[in-house]
Amino acid sequence: MEHVELFFKSVFIDNMVFATFLGMCSYLAVSKKVSTAVGLGAAVIFVLAVTVPLNWLLDQYILKEGALVWLGEEFASYDLSFLSFIMFIATIATMVQLVEIIVEKFSPALYNSLGIFLPLIAVNCAILGGSLFMQSREIPSLGLSLTYGIGSGIGWFLAILAIAAIREKIRYSAVPPALRGLGITFIITGLMAIGFMSFGGMLTGGDEKKEEAPKVEAQLEKEKATETEKEIVAVNTNTDQ
Repeated sequence: MEHVELFFKSVFIDNMVFATFLGMCSYLAVSKKVSTAVGLGAAVIFVLAVTVPLNWLLDQYILKEGALVWLGEEFASYDLSFLSFIMFIATIATMVQLVEIIVEKFSPALYNSLGIFLPLIAVNCAILGGSLFMQSREIPSLGLSLTYGIGSGIGWFLAILAIAAIREKIRYSAVPPALRGLGITFIITGLMAIGFMSFGGMLTGGDEKKEEAPKVEAQLEKEKATETEKEIVAVNTNTDQ
């Protein structure tokens, strides 16, 4: 259940594009065609699915304060968290280079259509953001970090796929000249972000009910105790009479 909750939260509620507006450069530049958007979105899913768990391992066993205790008690006081950015970016750059080699080998057409934006995944803030959010939210296990990486990648994929499909159709619409291009794209992105905000009630609504239930039970118990006290007082009054 924890994996399912984290997955849906990372896809819909904490969507990289619509909630935190990360990865907007590639989102805007490579969303003119659905086919190109699908290719880049799949690459982002793969990179996030690999780098987030790898960076979780780096954070847990190398970077955190006391993480090096497995090397010996004398290393327990070491804190290498200041190297987080460098290590995370190195892991991301390695995975992006691997993706670039694979895409160039098996799909030259997609490689040419993505152009410079494929190697630029290495500096895509959504990729680094996934690892940093994993670290700041203290995701407790490797399995949950994998779930979070895949969910974040799918969320970014859905965002770029949706805007690409809309931009293909909007070419044939009567858009005012002042809003053509990036103008209408930003407006549509804002409207979709508002729509994705509605998914926040998927998880918060249940939490509010759970918090309200003990309060209701406590109030009922208080009222019951008050009624019992009144009955005792009435019985004592009748006895005295």
